[in-house]
Amino acid sequence: MTLKIFANLNLNQSLEDFQVNITKLLKLNNVTEWSGKTLKEREEKIREAALILAGQCVAILLDNLSRSRKARETAFNQTKGWWKTSTRKNGCKIWQILTVGNVIVNLKLPYVVEIKKRKDYKIKPKGQGFCPLLRWLGIESRVTPYVWSTVAKYGTITTSFEMARQTLIDWGIKICLKRIERLTYKFGGEGLSIRNSKVLALKQNRLPTGSSLKDKRVIISVDGGRTRVRIENNEKPNPKTKRKKYTGEWIEPKLLTIYTVDEKGKKIKTGEVPLINDGTYGNYKQFLKILEMYLVGLGISQAKQILLIADGADWIWHHIPPLLNRLGCQEKIYYLLDFYHATEHLQSFADAAFNDEKAKLAWFKMARSDLKKGKINSLIEQMRQQRKLLRGTKRQLSTNQINFFSKRVSKGLFNYDKIAQLKLPIGSGAVESLIRQAVNLRLKGNGKFWLKPNAEIILHARCQWLSSNWNNFTNSILTNRIYPAIS
Repeated sequence: MTLKIFANLNLNQSLEDFQVNITKLLKLNNVTEWSGKTLKEREEKIREAALILAGQCVAILLDNLSRSRKARETAFNQTKGWWKTSTRKNGCKIWQILTVGNVIVNLKLPYVVEIKKRKDYKIKPKGQGFCPLLRWLGIESRVTPYVWSTVAKYGTITTSFEMARQTLIDWGIKICLKRIERLTYKFGGEGLSIRNSKVLALKQNRLPTGSSLKDKRVIISVDGGRTRVRIENNEKPNPKTKRKKYTGEWIEPKLLTIYTVDEKGKKIKTGEVPLINDGTYGNYKQFLKILEMYLVGLGISQAKQILLIADGADWIWHHIPPLLNRLGCQEKIYYLLDFYHATEHLQSFADAAFNDEKAKLAWFKMARSDLKKGKINSLIEQMRQQRKLLRGTKRQLSTNQINFFSKRVSKGLFNYDKIAQLKLPIGSGAVESLIRQAVNLRLKGNGKFWLKPNAEIILHARCQWLSSNWNNFTNSILTNRIYPAIS
């Protein structure tokens, strides 16, 4: 596909060009020599021609909007809230916009800028200003909203920006790798600012309480992953490459998933109730604010039953239960340690307590069965009796595992039999899957060192994709810059 195609802004001419190209492609020349390869090449060229026609049509639409007096007035009204007392119109500028099919259209549009008066009474622009129509329609990145959201989507969901570039070429969008990165980060950054504004609204008691979880059976699952981020040194940059030195440091992104199950314990996937996935590279305090924002917005206090299931991380059990109690969930909430995480500690105890493989396997199966039946107290007693036979390092290892269980018994985290009877999950597979899809397949890997702000953007955006919420996510971003004046 041609790298740059300039819009002709003539629908009849575009249709005529398209018809000429398609007529040639529909001819059956040398059909006896055809193969699947030949047909595939024709398909690709037909699709390419259709994408160019689509781009030409979008260019005409944009040109019509740029010439419409009503559209310009609406743009000024819808972005008036961004104006300051010293903001003034500053003439028109030519803006080059990329549409699908790599069609480029030039638009002449009004521009506003904040001004300041100098001592010699001359007026000087202050700052960069903005184009009201581009801001209103979400085109400030010099690409159409469809192109921007598509670039951001593949920049987010593919395993690398290079793979995104290859995918976008097939979609009729041919732009350089650096621009894909910039557009993806800007798009995701807008999404993060929306989340931050909701957290701020919660802090100021302005966040409305929803009712999406009314009379629903809700599962809240929390866990952490691992990602390497760049920590720049304070040394001077390399004089030749101008690059700063950095070290890689492992940090833990904290993730959450909130979903509902029916009376049989099956996950509800109808879209009737939103599936929430999200995460942050911030500390646990920042994570708790994000979690609270979602819980309040969904109306967690109106839920029929609530199950908090997670691994054994102390920060989870120290901070999230009090948060749920404060939100009015005391009487209908259950807490559970992920069953499969607990069995890993049983396996560690068995490895330390038994030398014989058959005895080790037999004890583990028995202990796992007792744990699932809720016989946690008798199981801990058995482990203590077995520890008496051990010495040295093995005794210490077994003690560590016993302490893991005994410290959590009083919190009621091992009631697997009761939770199973309620037809609720006993494992945190949902958040484990989220970590794999959102973190491991994109953010974690050999040679990957992320800047923390960029990692936060990609993590948040991937969580929206995995929630099947990309369209709503996109729409909120494309309307986020609309800011009419307050009357």
